[in-house]
Amino acid sequence: MAQTSSTTNLTPTSVVSLKIAPAQVLRSNNALVASGEAIARFGQRPLIIGGDHSLGLTVQSLQPILERYQLQCAQASYGTDCSETSLTALHQAVSSHKADFIIGTGGGKALDAAKLIAHQTHLPIVTIPTSGATCAAWTALSNVYSEEGAFLYDVSLDRCPDLLILDYNLIQTAPQRTLIAGIGDAIAKWYEASVSSGHSDQTFMIAAVQQARVLRDILLQKSLIALQDNGGETWQEVVDATVLLAGVIGGIGGAQCRTVAAHAVHNGLTHVAASHGTLHGEKVAFGILVQLRLEEMVQGNQLAASARQQLLKFYTDLGLPQTLNDLGMGEITLAELRHAAEVACNERSDIHRLPFKVVPEQLMAAMVSTTAPIVETKLKN
Repeated sequence: MAQTSSTTNLTPTSVVSLKIAPAQVLRSNNALVASGEAIARFGQRPLIIGGDHSLGLTVQSLQPILERYQLQCAQASYGTDCSETSLTALHQAVSSHKADFIIGTGGGKALDAAKLIAHQTHLPIVTIPTSGATCAAWTALSNVYSEEGAFLYDVSLDRCPDLLILDYNLIQTAPQRTLIAGIGDAIAKWYEASVSSGHSDQTFMIAAVQQARVLRDILLQKSLIALQDNGGETWQEVVDATVLLAGVIGGIGGAQCRTVAAHAVHNGLTHVAASHGTLHGEKVAFGILVQLRLEEMVQGNQLAASARQQLLKFYTDLGLPQTLNDLGMGEITLAELRHAAEVACNERSDIHRLPFKVVPEQLMAAMVSTTAPIVETKLKN
């Protein structure tokens, strides 16, 4: 007698698509030198997308591979932002070169642009990060910005990159500030995931939250040592944490584990021109303090108050921003602050994954009081 598979009862809405990790990750000192065969299997006509500086660095390292495997490459700069105008120009570059795969290199915005182009053109994608500033080389997500650098929306991609090459020697050429920003971006995983998903009984959610806790502990324990030993073993472990492990958490937990208020604050701040001189992770790090301050103010949460004080000391040691002034925004107007808060609180914002309602006025108050002493957060019964 034929058996009926239980999967026939599944409806389209019950199918969960997991995009957890790149198909392959190569990591070592000089990983690019050993990556020729892995890269060449994707085709013969790569389009290398990056920023002007990262293109120069990466293409120089790739040149022996390009020659050995007779790859006919072209280069295309993404500009200054992963914007719709930039994406249109990159589509034209894909078409004119007749590219059969994409290599993305650089920081978060360059990698987001390369990943999104690969997604839209249905081409394989290789990511080569040039700093430890974000986990963009790992994730199946791209952020799109306006021409002025304001966050507009994100795009969920159909898969993580086909190959990620983490070359520590290449990462080491980046300014130390980029890794510090990456630490700020990565440590946010715990503070956001624990709030949005900490009470979930779903296996993968539990795993993602616990990995976020591990990530936080690694960064709290090892970051300062890593920054004092650029290129050393501990430094490599912290780079692994910011580029790889942070991506694992978003992959396992999905969007619900990925971002909450800290990233929403980042998105709002990008709509203020004065914020454009700071890095993604620096704004996210500030956003963590804002999120914890909200938990104090709205819920009277003393654990959040203690966590904020712990982070303030950690930020001082590393040089991460603690206030709007640290972000170069000490002179912004009340109208600009309100606009940032309204963007962060829009109806589609991740800030609404908090277990309480937040309105712009509350967010503004939190944004200007991130260093407030704990005694000021106590609520009367």
